[in-house]
Amino acid sequence: MAHLTASMSLETQAVHAGREVLHEQGIHALPIDLSSTYPLPDLEAGGRSLEALALGGLPEGSPVYSRLYNPTVARYEQALAQLEGAEEAVAFGSGMAAVTASLMAARQRGGHIVAVRPLYGGTDHLLASGMLGLEVTWAEADGITAALRPDTAMVLVETPANPTMAMLDLDDVVRQAGRVPVLVDNTFATPILQNPLKHGATLVLHSATKFLGGHGDVLAGLVATNHDWATELRKVRVITGNVLHPLAAYLLHRGLPTLPLRVRAQQAGAQVLAELLAQHPAVTAVHYPGLAGGDPLGLLGRQLKGPGSLMAFELKGGFEAAATVMAEVRLMTPAVSLGSVDTLIQHPAALTHRVVNAAAREHSGVSQSLMRLSVGLESPEDLWADLDQALVKAMAHCASHV
Repeated sequence: MAHLTASMSLETQAVHAGREVLHEQGIHALPIDLSSTYPLPDLEAGGRSLEALALGGLPEGSPVYSRLYNPTVARYEQALAQLEGAEEAVAFGSGMAAVTASLMAARQRGGHIVAVRPLYGGTDHLLASGMLGLEVTWAEADGITAALRPDTAMVLVETPANPTMAMLDLDDVVRQAGRVPVLVDNTFATPILQNPLKHGATLVLHSATKFLGGHGDVLAGLVATNHDWATELRKVRVITGNVLHPLAAYLLHRGLPTLPLRVRAQQAGAQVLAELLAQHPAVTAVHYPGLAGGDPLGLLGRQLKGPGSLMAFELKGGFEAAATVMAEVRLMTPAVSLGSVDTLIQHPAALTHRVVNAAAREHSGVSQSLMRLSVGLESPEDLWADLDQALVKAMAHCASHV
């Protein structure tokens, strides 16, 4: 039976995390429990277990009902908690379900949230909508302390940020937040490249649909945190029904051992493409931490273990050029989402950030000329050949319409 310690490498932890109980069960491959309900040993014991689960705890005997607890989901939660260095983790049916649950749990502590843009468009939209009854103050990176109030329940940030790759110094964010819990969206970096809890954050959020899934075939969200917050998050999950399906948890856990390999191989390809894009005549700017000047806060090696495989770049010709590139790529997939084994390219202003207020979008650097690229596992040479021909066609199209 594998005995994991925090001192072991991420590669080792990714392979064995959440699998410790398999030896006791006499099995090697991950099992999957698709039961929607569970037999009860007796009425009194079943009632005690249900009450414990409804209060955000763990089952006392029978899991009772899969909306309350599922062993397949629990094993995956244990694995991600291990990778993030967290006491516990709570999984949800999507990244937005995880964000919503976090904000609902925070609502019990106060009615005010401080957030720093840019954020994923869906998160920005949720905060700006007022749907959860929370008041939001949008702060600049150096203005978090000034934005705090006595009823501030959470500071919410994303770094590297979607879609511009803007980065925040988490040590500074936590210092500014003081006693207020900080939630960090760690989707772009993954636990392989960044561990916000080590910098004082309280909650780490992942759209597990992205890198953690990695194959474009699962929807999931996850929050890694301490025991108290995990209890509150499970309460919300029980009430709202935002549980992760066990099949999704199985797929996520099965793919976890390759996460370090995928992240680093995709990162290597991204570095090649970013350097080539920076020299292309159709491109006016490339936003990628691995380029000279791309890490102004000096976070690589201190907070980030690598620049990752996401980048944003701006085109001459604005929206028309971007639309042409989207239409002309043949190997890359023009689609939203990211972190898949195949390369995805999209136009944030028209797609993922379309729901964000136009003024806020522009202030965050999400212009009509900006494109986002999520580099997959294909050969960088093949990817560049595809992107280059699309960029050349975009230049020709824009020149013909001058």
